[in-house]
Amino acid sequence: MEPVFRALEITAKALVAGTGTSITYRHLEHIPRTGGAVIAINHTSYVDWLPAALAANARGRRMRFMIKAEMQQVKAVNFLIRHTKTVPVNRESGAQAYARAVRLLRDGEVVGLMPEATISRSFELKEFKNGAARMALDAGVPTVPLIVWGAQRIWTKGHPRNIGRRKIPVIVAAGDPLPPSGDVEHLDAALRERMTALLHRVQEEYPHPEGAFWVPRRLGGSAPTVAEAKNIEDTERAERARRRAERGP
Repeated sequence: MEPVFRALEITAKALVAGTGTSITYRHLEHIPRTGGAVIAINHTSYVDWLPAALAANARGRRMRFMIKAEMQQVKAVNFLIRHTKTVPVNRESGAQAYARAVRLLRDGEVVGLMPEATISRSFELKEFKNGAARMALDAGVPTVPLIVWGAQRIWTKGHPRNIGRRKIPVIVAAGDPLPPSGDVEHLDAALRERMTALLHRVQEEYPHPEGAFWVPRRLGGSAPTVAEAKNIEDTERAERARRRAERGP
């Protein structure tokens, strides 16, 4: 029954209803009703996980997410992590989290993760980490591409939160599963290709105002290009490293 997870599901649905957010689901039949599966989700906002989790819920599944281990420092979040089979990932040493995720998959769970690892400021797909492909091959389960679009309007990196009864539409679309075959490099490339095509299809049916910050430059928005976003991230990474060096060991 998992009472904590059930309470989360009820709360999530209430939040969506309270904000007037309309979530449109596309092709959720690609999320298997039973058995393990890796769910690979694009990452444009801090709240992508919520519509993604509700998509799994609509298929009668509970998604076990992989998240940053730093979130364990927040007591309430750590409580939820311990009671929902969430997998905290230490980026410096992720072997233990990886092994746990593979066990969950072999036990028939669906595991959700963002191959891009961090939020895309350009709202296009960034380079992928290959963990999704490696896990799917090791566990012998399919990989399901999942696109969440519109959540970046609610809360994304570098912009104020837009929380309240905003009635922001969100689309969640699942793509054809990729079987656990071939090697990591080819499966990862196939996943990225399929997610890119799915992202573009979803974007085509979503209205994009000219110059809006949450719209990719390719579609007439003011979001940074992929190259510009990378430069911003490189600058931020260098600044964090400088501050760590100043603090000393």
